[in-house]
Amino acid sequence: MRLSHEAERWRKSEEVDGGFTSGQNYYDPDLAHPAGDLDDENVPTPSHTTERRLMTKIDIRLIPALSILYLLAFLDRGMWYRRNEAQKRYSFFFSSTTLAGAFGGLLASAIGKMNGMRGYLGWRWIFILEGTLTCVVAFFFFFLLPDFPEDAKWLTEDERAYVKARLQADQGRSALERRITPRDVLNVFKDYKIFLGGLMYFGLIIPAYGYAFFAPGIIRTYGYSQIGTQLHSVPPWAAAFGFSMIVAYFSDRFKHRFLFAIIPICIAIAGFAILISTHNNHNLEYGALFMVTSGTYAAMPVIVCWFNLNLGGHHRRSVGTAWQIGFGNIGGIIATYAFLKKDAPEYRPGYSICISFICLSAGSCLAYLAAVLAQNRSREKGGRDVGLTEYEKVEMGDLGPEYRYMI
Repeated sequence: MRLSHEAERWRKSEEVDGGFTSGQNYYDPDLAHPAGDLDDENVPTPSHTTERRLMTKIDIRLIPALSILYLLAFLDRGMWYRRNEAQKRYSFFFSSTTLAGAFGGLLASAIGKMNGMRGYLGWRWIFILEGTLTCVVAFFFFFLLPDFPEDAKWLTEDERAYVKARLQADQGRSALERRITPRDVLNVFKDYKIFLGGLMYFGLIIPAYGYAFFAPGIIRTYGYSQIGTQLHSVPPWAAAFGFSMIVAYFSDRFKHRFLFAIIPICIAIAGFAILISTHNNHNLEYGALFMVTSGTYAAMPVIVCWFNLNLGGHHRRSVGTAWQIGFGNIGGIIATYAFLKKDAPEYRPGYSICISFICLSAGSCLAYLAAVLAQNRSREKGGRDVGLTEYEKVEMGDLGPEYRYMI
């Protein structure tokens, strides 16, 4: 009875879904507005615009808001972009955390001068002011940012239909109209790739948080003053942002993720290897910090984008995203104890911990690559037409025979 009820809801949603015909899984221009050119997914664009102009319109609405939110310690992601064009957007707002690190040193030095005001220490004012601003901004953006193209009031009807169609051509139908059930959550965790995605992120969170938490303490051991330490903490973050955007551009350009995750990981490992072995050349050590931040913070958004956008269907992506970010951030607990004051100035235990977990992330990336390659090859051999209904294909998401994982 449950299956037939869901199937009936699916049938009705197909019949009323403007621009999509019953039983079909493509955009029909005859049922929407007159269309213009075809994009590279063979989806006709609305006649009054182009694919590039429409994506720019979406970027202008979404990316600044998401960047501000993550700059203030919040991250959101929606089903707006195709897999081969999402990395630049992901990296831009994800890497806002590196901008936060760059400006954080400057803000900390400024807010620190409020020490003693109204009886509060300087570090308390940092939490009060930045935390309050985060809550205020997040409150307003909760109402301003739509989760899905179907909810965007600033897109016309044919633009919404086009964005939905191009996503469907790339990833299949999202099944947004269907609520997530506890059984859906359990079914997601029956896929072992979900755990690999969590480990990929978990392994990078520890060095990322470790550096974010203890960068001033590490840099201070190089002999800088308190103000000099704050100022010298800025360039590594700025370099990480620039490198991350370069990696993201070429990752989208070549429609590939694995190499653009593993190469930055290797750069971060090399940086930590220098830090753990060199203790009498502060210029070299400071340079190694650039490698650590650039490698770690360039690989993280690639891993998140690669894993999340390989999950097909709203229910699998929602659960998988929550799992990867939630489980991965547990690494922040370990990072808190990585760089202890008693280990200064060499911090050998801390650097060893970071190298170990980065290697865990690299190994998980390799295992995930092997898994998706094997499943892609298996599906190519098995063929696409196995007699499944459209409803069953949507329920399976990326586990369906027609789905192909991005490498």
